Amino acid sequence: MEDLGQAIRGKKAKVAVIGLGYVGLPVACSFARAGFQVLGVERDETRAAQIGAGICPIGGREPGLAELLNEVIEGGRLQVTTDSSECRDAEVALIAVETPVDSVSKKPSYEALRAALRDLGPNLGPGCLLVIESTIAPQTMERIVKPLLEETSGLKADEDFHLAYCPERVMPGKLLANLRTCNRVIGGMSPAAAGLARELYRHIVEADLDTTDALTAELVKTTENAYRDVQIAFANEIALLCENVGADVYQVRRLVNKSPYRDMHVPGAGVGGHCTPKDPWLLVHGTEGKLQPKLIPTARGINDGMPLHVAALAEEGLAEAGRPVKGAKVAVLGYSYLENTSDARNSPTVPLVERLQALQATVVIHDPHFAEYSIDLEEAVTGSDCVVIMVAHDEYRNVDLTDLRAWVATPVLIDGRNIFDKATARELGFVYKGVGNR
Repeated sequence: MEDLGQAIRGKKAKVAVIGLGYVGLPVACSFARAGFQVLGVERDETRAAQIGAGICPIGGREPGLAELLNEVIEGGRLQVTTDSSECRDAEVALIAVETPVDSVSKKPSYEALRAALRDLGPNLGPGCLLVIESTIAPQTMERIVKPLLEETSGLKADEDFHLAYCPERVMPGKLLANLRTCNRVIGGMSPAAAGLARELYRHIVEADLDTTDALTAELVKTTENAYRDVQIAFANEIALLCENVGADVYQVRRLVNKSPYRDMHVPGAGVGGHCTPKDPWLLVHGTEGKLQPKLIPTARGINDGMPLHVAALAEEGLAEAGRPVKGAKVAVLGYSYLENTSDARNSPTVPLVERLQALQATVVIHDPHFAEYSIDLEEAVTGSDCVVIMVAHDEYRNVDLTDLRAWVATPVLIDGRNIFDKATARELGFVYKGVGNR
């Protein structure tokens, strides 16, 4: 352990990062920038070739990432492969693969994690430090990661190799900044493993690095995202209540938050991304037969229902304008789950579009961050009977409502992200309906 600690402190340890997605790619680039020799392992051959050529596959606004990737590739600090056997020389391995939940059962789908562990196991060298960054359900380190690694490697955790869990805390649009400035929790399967991981992350994280056991770290990660989901669900339910009684939820929120210790979240058209919609299910996984969680699944139901509520607002707005939803052209603005990014994982736009199509509307999607949807905005909107704002991209915030009014055939505006002023829209003749402010 002392030899590995010295190698980590001196940046002599070779680092392998398995999975070069939204988490793994900035992590690999950051360690390479810090002075480590880094091997990135990516199963997708096209993506691996793109990254190996110094081309960033992550679209949208991601400050500094494309430049850093090109720098570390050009400098030879980051090499990319599709072959896990090349990890044999690595003294540190990080796994950052997707860990979704099944859309029906809401149970973890660990196919990518299991595959990464099976590929790495035979190539895991004695004395190596392995860190899982993917978000996982409580007890996954003990019940799945450790046994599978021991089985495939023939080594024993805590004796022959070190195992820790350090969940990521990044979001699209702020990947490098979050990686550098967000506090991290490190859960070791042993205190020694936690200590080694802390030495490692000191090189790229400027914030606190708190060490604990792996189970606590698993709970911290899933709890923090479930907390956010519940808070958003509360805001969404207040928005629905405000709509029902004819109030403006944003005015209510502003005044509520003037009271000490209140932090009402922002309501909206739905919750997307890889973390928030699925981590609450990871948190409650394994409680079946022992505990019947009520608040967390209820919050998930509220947030999942918001895109359908937006569809209902569109149907209502069209009816007020004397236009049936059947056959109406609906322009949906925004396909990603988050403004100014190209991340569409669990995007609320998907269920919205499915609902509108089920109502037999003709749907046109626009999003400047996706090649297939990046037609001219005026072209996308012209002749539409309803415009639905699903994502607060800067391009939409900068739209002149007078221009928008001139482009549409029927002036119905459904604002799922509160980017337009209701009074101004109505003065221009729009039938305006916003989430929490219709």
